[in-house]
Amino acid sequence: MPRLIATPSLVEAAGTPPKRIEEFVGRVNSGTDALSIARMTSPFGWSEPGQRPDFDEYTVVLTGILRVETADGDPLDVAAGQAVHVAAGEWVRYSTPHDGGATYIAVCTPAFSPDTVHRDAA
Repeated sequence: MPRLIATPSLVEAAGTPPKRIEEFVGRVNSGTDALSIARMTSPFGWSEPGQRPDFDEYTVVLTGILRVETADGDPLDVAAGQAVHVAAGEWVRYSTPHDGGATYIAVCTPAFSPDTVHRDAA
């Protein structure tokens, strides 16, 4: 039977200035371990520490530009209408250095967890 997810849960975000994470599906909002689906709203100038997560992350940019830095040193600027996949175990750092920030959907499999993101030390 279909299950309506009427509202997302707000999840605390890493990085500064703060971004907004609205989890629709995942460990917090729906008790789902297999995957998470969240809408991110990142302001201009937001960045977070690098990470080496234990999950695959698929990101679809809805508005603005999301910068994706990887261990190879060549950043990707992912624009509205584009997507990027970062495989589990890859080092990655996300930011929104362009005017207007970005809004994007992140899908993680298995679901995002603070215990499995493995952020770099401050």
